[in-house]
Amino acid sequence: MKKLIVYLLPLVFLFSSCTGDSGPPGPPGQPGGQVLGQTFEIQNINFQYDTGRNLFSTLIEVPSDIEVFESDAILVYRLEINQGVETFSQIPQQFYLANDREIQYVFNHTNLDIELLITGNFDLGTLSFDFTDNQIFRFVVVPSDFAKDPNNDLSTFQSLTQAVSKNKKQLETIDY
Repeated sequence: MKKLIVYLLPLVFLFSSCTGDSGPPGPPGQPGGQVLGQTFEIQNINFQYDTGRNLFSTLIEVPSDIEVFESDAILVYRLEINQGVETFSQIPQQFYLANDREIQYVFNHTNLDIELLITGNFDLGTLSFDFTDNQIFRFVVVPSDFAKDPNNDLSTFQSLTQAVSKNKKQLETIDY
């Protein structure tokens, strides 16, 4: 048995210390975590009032050409027009109305759909159609690590696109 170990030990050492050419590179793999192209917009969204829960809601299905992983974050932006300038502001978004009334746009999502909600501190059945009908939203799917990075300003769609440009290399190399 000792003779066998004496012969095997140098062989193990010889094979473990071998370094050689790694060979030609293989075909390129699919890049993971691509953010570009993971944006979609839905126009003419109309919320439905739920009297029992005193809120407005609507359910948006993620388009079939958008791939959302369970670990992804979905950012939601609502179109506002201020003095003729279109701006997409991130929700949750709160509005203070007359007589100490408040509403808030909020959402929750799965990897298949997004539920948009309007909540408030008064009978929402009296809410103006300006808040509930013909709304335009943009949805952006990003890796959750990107979304939670405090260095990325995601408060408007414009600032999001700047953050994506700044972090383009990082986003292209994120693996799921």
